[in-house]
Amino acid sequence: MDSPSNATMPRGFLLQGFSEFPHLRPVLFLLLLAVHLVTLSGNLLILVAVAYMPSRPPMLLFLCQLSAIELCYTLVVVPRSLADLAAPCLGLGRGCPISFLGCAVQMQMFVALGGAECFLLAAMAYDRYMAICHPLRYAAVVTPGLCARLALACCLGGLAVSVGLTVAVFHLPFCGSHLLVHFFCDITALLHLACTRSYMDELPLLGACLVLLLLPLVLILASYGAIATALHHQHSPGGRRKAASTCGSHLAVTFLHYGCATFMYVRPKASYSPQRDRTLALIYTNVTPLLYPFIYSLRNCEVMVAIRRVLGRWQLGQPQGQSV
Repeated sequence: MDSPSNATMPRGFLLQGFSEFPHLRPVLFLLLLAVHLVTLSGNLLILVAVAYMPSRPPMLLFLCQLSAIELCYTLVVVPRSLADLAAPCLGLGRGCPISFLGCAVQMQMFVALGGAECFLLAAMAYDRYMAICHPLRYAAVVTPGLCARLALACCLGGLAVSVGLTVAVFHLPFCGSHLLVHFFCDITALLHLACTRSYMDELPLLGACLVLLLLPLVLILASYGAIATALHHQHSPGGRRKAASTCGSHLAVTFLHYGCATFMYVRPKASYSPQRDRTLALIYTNVTPLLYPFIYSLRNCEVMVAIRRVLGRWQLGQPQGQSV
């Protein structure tokens, strides 16, 4: 490993955030706060709506887990960013401090939740494959027990990869400035700060991308390849429209998630641009989680009916436990 002699193990880092734009901080704070509250409300509403449905098809159970992941995903990053915007660390002049352990935990949780979402999207693609290609066997194969095991496997898979990646990244030598040109402890920002010049140090990130991005993507493409073949032999236009409707929301979320993750992380360290990547991270940590509840609620009739039922119950002031 090529590391300078002044490499040290830092006690912590400085998150620059958007401290170089003091006049924009109030506007950015209000905008992020509004987006965060809408995101939390949308995901919580889906969770409550699905919880109070009399019957829960497997796809809705997966949707419930997706909303829970998105809820935690935003809570890992956004509250800290809002706190730094509301009370910038002017005394330091460059950014707000975050401890070495706090930075490691934030990065690990961010990767774990993002990885769990990748695996979950593959599980949801398998659910669509069984529903469209093997409708007669669907109820016997895709049982609540299988859904629970898949959900647990998604979480454990993301957790295992995130722990390995975090250990590898935080064992790198850091030298000189410990200023992260970012608003949270992102992997690319930390790799850019590490005083190494060897591509071997990027192998853990490459391995994580292969497991978290490539493997689920192959499973998703295989599932939709089989679905496309089945729809090609489907002679009923109504059946094709129904199948396309059930797959549309999943495909939209998959495209958003994989598009952002691939562009941000599947590239060499030399192409990293701190300011540009910080702006892009602002979008994929705030805007894309905001879109997911709208995509699923607008394209899923069962979710829309459940949401209207919950909202109607709240408006009438009925107790939550009362049956409708």
